Amino acid sequence: MLDIKVIKQAIKGNEDAFEQLIKYESGKLYKTAFLYVRNKEDALDVLQETVCKAFVGIKKLKEPKYFSTWLVKILIRTAYEVLQKKKKVVLTGEAFIHSLTENVYHSPEEDLDLTQAISNLDQNYQTVIILFYFHDLSIKKIAETMQKPEGTIKTYLHRAKIELKRLLEGAGTYGQRMV
Repeated sequence: MLDIKVIKQAIKGNEDAFEQLIKYESGKLYKTAFLYVRNKEDALDVLQETVCKAFVGIKKLKEPKYFSTWLVKILIRTAYEVLQKKKKVVLTGEAFIHSLTENVYHSPEEDLDLTQAISNLDQNYQTVIILFYFHDLSIKKIAETMQKPEGTIKTYLHRAKIELKRLLEGAGTYGQRMV
């Protein structure tokens, strides 16, 4: 859990406090970036750009308790910007499998099936799934992050789970545990 005192110190300009916050969040941020851009190099670029933007803009953060949400919001926007700038075609086939399995914490088959399924979702559904399941954010926090009504977020989550279930049928048990 992030310490509000450390966040307040970072807002006041304490670089060590900011560094401590980023170290705490970095693993989660990298995984999220990777889910969007689907390769190690671009995920690291997104992470670096997010940290720079956060460092410059942290003084504008009004509610320290929303630091994590604020940071993820910056990361998501940055990931979309990187994809737009590069007008990139995401990795598929062997290149994607290689880059994904370099960072495996579960079985490679489970990560591969889930990541591929998530990458096939609509951007809004993708964001809701990532924030809800990978960042453990509440519907309310996701609504704040995405600037959408809670009802819309619930609809996105419901539809995304249905779509994921459809995509993961026969792909393994990971999807059945998640959905």
